[in-house]
Amino acid sequence: MRTAHDTVRAAFRDECAALGDVLRELTPADLELPTDCPPWAVRDLVAHVHAGAGRLTGMLAAPAPPRAEVDAAGYFGAAKFTPQVDRDRVESARRQAREATDPAGIAAAFDRDWRAADVAVARQSVDRVVRTRHGDAMALTEFLVTRVVEVGVHGLDLAAALGRGPWLTPTAAEVVAALLTGGRAVPPELGWDRLTVLRKATGRDPLTGRERTALGAAGLRLLAFGG
Repeated sequence: MRTAHDTVRAAFRDECAALGDVLRELTPADLELPTDCPPWAVRDLVAHVHAGAGRLTGMLAAPAPPRAEVDAAGYFGAAKFTPQVDRDRVESARRQAREATDPAGIAAAFDRDWRAADVAVARQSVDRVVRTRHGDAMALTEFLVTRVVEVGVHGLDLAAALGRGPWLTPTAAEVVAALLTGGRAVPPELGWDRLTVLRKATGRDPLTGRERTALGAAGLRLLAFGG
């Protein structure tokens, strides 16, 4: 029987593989395109996603905290979006991007690092606890959910910047939508698919008044990053 951990790990692998396919097709000009995550260009946003996707390798090499204290929803709380944390996030990605200028090399490094993270995850028990760079103690599966969010949601930003249709994979869409809705069904009258849930919940597409009313009537509050 497939476990929740298996589902999340499959989503991580699928979404990283899809992004890797896109990265292998990029040109130097593509890397300079602006994104909707200013001041990042494509190269900076790719560097940010790359760092996030590979982060588990180092985390799993460190001692495990005694217990989990934060879940995936809590991880995206307001403390992760303070001005100082935002500045550090922006500058870290830009520094990493300056060190990698060749599209083929960028794609190869991303593939190497996300696959190394996946191997590291495979060697752990599902009840493993990790400590994030922000100091949160999290269950491995819960932190892996946040990695699917990072790769999947920023994949939408990269697709928009590159003028491509979104390549969000079904497995990643399922995991991210479940997080954003708390696992609850969206009111059927809205007619949203999972991609629309992601766009609406993360502000990529604004909510209309009718949509806000329907969500409120259903008692459904979408997870807002930094909220």
